[in-house]
Amino acid sequence: MAKSIMRRRAIVFDLDGTLVDSAPDLVATLNNVLARRGRAPIPAEAVRAMIGNGARALVLCGLEASGGLLAPAEIDLTVDEFLAHYEAHVADLSRPFPGVVEALTALAQDGCVFGVCTNKIERFSVRLLEALGIAHYFAAIVGGDSLAVRKPAAGHVLGTLARMGAARAGAVMIGDSSNDIAAARAAGLPIIAVSFGYTSVPAAELGADKVIHHFAELAQAVAELA
Repeated sequence: MAKSIMRRRAIVFDLDGTLVDSAPDLVATLNNVLARRGRAPIPAEAVRAMIGNGARALVLCGLEASGGLLAPAEIDLTVDEFLAHYEAHVADLSRPFPGVVEALTALAQDGCVFGVCTNKIERFSVRLLEALGIAHYFAAIVGGDSLAVRKPAAGHVLGTLARMGAARAGAVMIGDSSNDIAAARAAGLPIIAVSFGYTSVPAAELGADKVIHHFAELAQAVAELA
């Protein structure tokens, strides 16, 4: 049984591929805008490895993988179309990963406070979490456009902690990618990686302090980092 988590411990979560399996809606949106340009769809597994650096980066990866980049104005238009479509379909198929709600509930009862630090646009992040009924767990939801910096910059994580009203001491980050590990390290936080996220590199090779395979393991992992 996990030892008690210190009261008011701050936990900063990545969103896509960590808290929420959002890939189905991102895949559908990317392939929608590619189809408008006569491009063939990209397989879901390939798109999953492209997620994590924001919408524009995902569109650029999709274009490169499906036939090459377009002229700058066409890229901008494609990004705008992606954002419009995604905003309307942000939670059609996306769902929290198994055990997320139970883990958040248990950790909150133990005195933890939560924040989200994601490179996804803030309004989309809020909309997604609200649609899934879990936004109320988070003291702050900080997107890729919320601050002057974004992951892997330390300031994105530290800015999230500031908006949570939490100190860095005792805080921990949960993520699924090299961006999350780099951001946590830069901010001086221990990092727990999930093994089911969106990365082409196995979680065990990302250099996290701990790796979990299900959210049922999260409380124990956090406690062991106290």
